Amino acid sequence: MASSRPTSSANGLVSALRHFMESASAGGIVLMVAALLAMLIANSALAQSYFDTLHSYVGGLSILHWINDGLMAIFFLFVGLEIKRELVDGRLSTWDQRRLPVLAAIAGMAAPALVYLAVIGGDPDLANGWAIPAATDIAFAIGVLALLGPRAPTSLKLFLVTVAIVDDMGAVAIIALFYTSGLAVMPLVAAVAILAAMFALNRFGVRALPIYLAGFALLWFAVLLSGVHATIAGVLAAFTIPIVRTPGKPDAPHSPLHRLEHALNLPVAFFIVPLFGFANAGVALGGLTMDEIFSPMPIGIAAGLFLGKQLGIFSTVWLAVRTGFAVKPRGATWLQIYAVSIICGIGFTMSLFIGGLAFSDPLLVEEAKLGTLGGSLLAAITGYALLRFAPLHSEHIHEEVEHAREIEQDGDVESISSEPH
Repeated sequence: MASSRPTSSANGLVSALRHFMESASAGGIVLMVAALLAMLIANSALAQSYFDTLHSYVGGLSILHWINDGLMAIFFLFVGLEIKRELVDGRLSTWDQRRLPVLAAIAGMAAPALVYLAVIGGDPDLANGWAIPAATDIAFAIGVLALLGPRAPTSLKLFLVTVAIVDDMGAVAIIALFYTSGLAVMPLVAAVAILAAMFALNRFGVRALPIYLAGFALLWFAVLLSGVHATIAGVLAAFTIPIVRTPGKPDAPHSPLHRLEHALNLPVAFFIVPLFGFANAGVALGGLTMDEIFSPMPIGIAAGLFLGKQLGIFSTVWLAVRTGFAVKPRGATWLQIYAVSIICGIGFTMSLFIGGLAFSDPLLVEEAKLGTLGGSLLAAITGYALLRFAPLHSEHIHEEVEHAREIEQDGDVESISSEPH
């Protein structure tokens, strides 16, 4: 899974799922390197140049803002394309497929938020950070699983990706509802008009991607001026892109959504997300006291990511399987499922992003970064170690062969889980 080049099936078509998982795994490793590099530079003699460059202005915005508000809008466009594909033509297209990942994702967002609020003890100055530990980073988490090679069951890789995509839906909704203030009416009206025009183009059968990309650029500018965070434009634009459904078959090569998703896959995985990580993960530890490092904010975020995620996700999966509401992922043991629940505590990209929105005080932003990095690192190391030494399922080899066959047949697996509980 470390390769960034998608594997072609026998009929010559490339699975979008395989393409995404391969680039996500390799991109996740690149992201780890970028984050580590940022931490090293931020605590070296190059620190001042690093921070000065990020806060230098180009075209009315700082370089950091261009990355967080501009390039990340393209990331959110990609996320929106993934969400739409999964809902219309993927592993979330039916209720039977949605049950387990949707329940797990909801619990995996609620439990970390509750843990965070419990740790900060009702401090109103910190309460706005409740959503920081609620996110799961797909690239980073898949990158950790990629390091395990065949010891990580494909069913759990698919489960993690699906949970993370539902998680992304929740994160987008949270950003739009809770981290938007000071709305400007006219730009907002313009944004609504542009979005309506893009939906109308879809409705009338227009499939030319350049038209939709031009609409996305206009929508991004209008949303930026409106007071809603500009990255939301990416998700909204994604839902206007036409898709050609191919249930049970490889993705249609002429589908506009699939074409755009494939085109964005590598730039997002290997440039945009690592650049975001490099620009946002740098924390100057020398400027923080021990009291600040171990203050309620970073401890609450780290505890939410490490404890809240595993508690919410694993308990929900266990209850859903035991009550017959959902079925257990194929070819995976309970210990492996628990390990992946821990790995879902890698928040990173979305957590860093929400942390930057939640607070205006630079010290609180730095503390939020520290909690995100600490919790994510603890989740990554613990989940990796547990999964590395967990015994394999008795049907592991057979199920891996079956999953490989299904992915070759279709861009999205027909059934995530079918093992009797």
